[in-house]
Amino acid sequence: MRRLLLVALMCGVVGGAHAADMPDLPFLRGSFTEGLSTATVNWQGGYIGGHAAYGTSNMNFTGSTRNVVARLLDGTEMEAIQRISEWPVLGKVSAHGEGFGGFIGYNAQWSDVVLGVELNYTHGKFGGSQTGSMARFFSLPSGYTVGATYQATAQMILNDMGTLRVRGGYAYGSFLPYMFGGIALGQADIIRTARVFGTQVNPAAAPPFQNVPFDVSATDAQYSHLIYGYSFGLGTEVMLMAGLFLRAEWEYVRFASSIDTSINTVRAGLGYKF
Repeated sequence: MRRLLLVALMCGVVGGAHAADMPDLPFLRGSFTEGLSTATVNWQGGYIGGHAAYGTSNMNFTGSTRNVVARLLDGTEMEAIQRISEWPVLGKVSAHGEGFGGFIGYNAQWSDVVLGVELNYTHGKFGGSQTGSMARFFSLPSGYTVGATYQATAQMILNDMGTLRVRGGYAYGSFLPYMFGGIALGQADIIRTARVFGTQVNPAAAPPFQNVPFDVSATDAQYSHLIYGYSFGLGTEVMLMAGLFLRAEWEYVRFASSIDTSINTVRAGLGYKF
């Protein structure tokens, strides 16, 4: 009996020693996943990549041909009295476009907080055009009755745009959701055409000025014109392996020019962090 007790005691001591030597695994303290966590990825450093974009351009052509008509009719009684250049012949329009480009930047990281600066460039075809007209009859103090038609066409095509961004994010495991804001530059072709035509009638006027037709037109074209504005947006990145990451984001860009323009794009990209 003594021998059995001695053997049991020795087995208990040996078993306890082995248990103490084993690692403190989570499944020994509860469920298998308890205590396990995903390590935060190191986003510190420079990176580079490319993206594809699809978006909508929203343009307000209201008043975009006003100065063209004002120059055409400068000094005339029609413009002084009726302000033909201010007639509302054009309005707002939206159009879809697509493009591709690249980005390069640098991240600084403090624990889970990531701050960075990035240069982003997109080449594509964003923008649109609109045509409108308006006709009116009116009398002038000189005694003429005028029937005038104002036709206008405006077009804006944005071929290249870039943004200099400051961004901030919070790293969660392999994911980096972020928000950004910055300045935007673009290169656009802006073409505005206006035509005003009609007839001035005054039976009391001396011949041959009783019926006087008129037809004037002009085009103002700016090619590769530099425009500027601002941008902001949201995005997320996910680290795949060894510095290779995927990106998805939404960006809003607003440009200040003779044609008020904003562009919303969604983008998908692939990059590499050094």
